[in-house]
Amino acid sequence: MRARRCDFHMHTTMSDGELLPMELIRRAAYSDHRAIAITDHTSFSNIDWIVESVTKDCEKAEAWGIEAIPGVELTHVPVKHMDDAIRKSRKAGAELIVIHGETPVEPVEKGTNLKAVSNPEVDILAHPGMLTIDEAELAAKNGVFLEVSCRKGHSLGNGYVVQMARESKAKLLVNTDAHSPDDLSTMAFATTVARGAGMLPEEVRAALVTHPESILKSLKRL
Repeated sequence: MRARRCDFHMHTTMSDGELLPMELIRRAAYSDHRAIAITDHTSFSNIDWIVESVTKDCEKAEAWGIEAIPGVELTHVPVKHMDDAIRKSRKAGAELIVIHGETPVEPVEKGTNLKAVSNPEVDILAHPGMLTIDEAELAAKNGVFLEVSCRKGHSLGNGYVVQMARESKAKLLVNTDAHSPDDLSTMAFATTVARGAGMLPEEVRAALVTHPESILKSLKRL
């Protein structure tokens, strides 16, 4: 069976993206995505209404043969309050929790990566930058996926993330962190990003096919 693109980190007008959730779902379906997660930037101020709003459109995605998963990207949440934000997100109905990691291009609080990978309720640590081997090992232990990013700036740490994941046996995903229609990626482009980050062919297939399938299975969407 031909592998189709899955992307678990995307933004809409609910935060700083350019498209409504339904518009993003339609464009992803048209560009042959199998599944997407809508993970708008959230914190305590907006978790409830964003998850509720996004879910309404995600529930209609089956009309176009695509799985659309309502999630959140907890962004610049103080480390001391991160666990509370994670609990609040789950209670609101977020099916996928992404943590905005310590990217090299934003002033993310130090300790965010560690807090994220220490909590098994977290699904993905996005663009984690120069994470430590101890953090990568915790990600592997707690089932937190590490992101290889297609996004300019955030992608500066991709090679290092791949190295840490390889040493720790943490699982990788290739996500776009899409904010505009032009950010949607094909399997071919995602493969190029993964290979450019130093991933071996078998690692690329795991990140683009095997690991997304495991997420969809865990969410009972496969």
